[in-house]
Formats: sequence, C-alpha cells, structure tokens
Amino acid sequence: MRSVSLNARLAADAQGSAEIEVVLFRITHPDLGAPIRLSTDPTERLSIDPLRYGTRSSWLTEDGSPYLFVLVSALVPDDKADAPATARLSFANVDNSIAALLRGFTTPAVVDMAVVLAASPDLVEFEQRGLDLVSAEGADDLVTLSLSRDRLTAEPWPSGKMTRSRFPGLWP
Repeated sequence: MRSVSLNARLAADAQGSAEIEVVLFRITHPDLGAPIRLSTDPTERLSIDPLRYGTRSSWLTEDGSPYLFVLVSALVPDDKADAPATARLSFANVDNSIAALLRGFTTPAVVDMAVVLAASPDLVEFEQRGLDLVSAEGADDLVTLSLSRDRLTAEPWPSGKMTRSRFPGLWP
C-alpha cells in the first residue's frame, strides 16, 4: 500500500483546489553525460537568458539540478493482446538535438517518473521507476516516447522444478 500525503488526498477529493500536481521525468542511459530531467510545471523561473522555467526537487538529484519545464501530453496505454502495455508521452521539443539523441541509442534508456505537488516538490506522492524507453519519434516540434515495463514474455517458462538435484534439502 502506498502512502499519500494529506494535502494530496484533500486536493484529490476537493471540487477545486489550488494544489498543482507536477510530474517529474528522469531519463538515464550510459551514453548520456548527465540524466535528462523534465517537469510538467513551470514552478519557478530558472534563468532569464535563455528564458527557462522548471521545478527544483530533491527526487533523484544528487547535484541539485532542476527539472526543466516542457509541455507534455500523455496517451493512454493500449490494450493489445500480443504486446505489452505501452504508454506514450509527447513532449514539446525543447531542444532539436533531444529527438536525435534519444533515437540514437542502441540499448533502451530508462525512464523514471514521479508525481509531486508544486507546493512540496520534495515529497513524492507516487513514483514509477525503471520503465524502458521502447521508441522515440521526433518531428520538428514534438518528441513522442513510448514506454513499457519489462515484458511478461521475458519471464522464463516453465519455471524451475522442485527436483532432488536442484533442491536437495526438500527431499529426505
């Protein structure tokens, strides 16, 4: 059971609330020099030239780097019978090199997500870590990422059998 703060529960149950939910994304890969950190809320102005907004949170940041604000839209995971559920996120392209960078990986990058409140960005309400970046498609102004968890088909089947040679302690 996951615990949710009282402020988040009150905001979810209220007809209207001043609390703003912020989703933080961290994309990591061995080929990246530093993780890509993105936020769904312009919580504070980070710089004037260039004009940048973002969210400062201690979630998965060792050096205190902020999460940069981008416009994000989410597409509901599909329900195909022959493939694992895949969520798609469309990011407004903040830098033209991001799409080329994400498409250039030969091994999947790892995406971690967390939901925080703008008033308390260090308190994580929900997180999902270790999602695989299945694909990255980019246009001039949009980068669409497809995310998936580990495939159920990657699980070994049939599982190990309780035989005398593998588990001698079970047999007299």
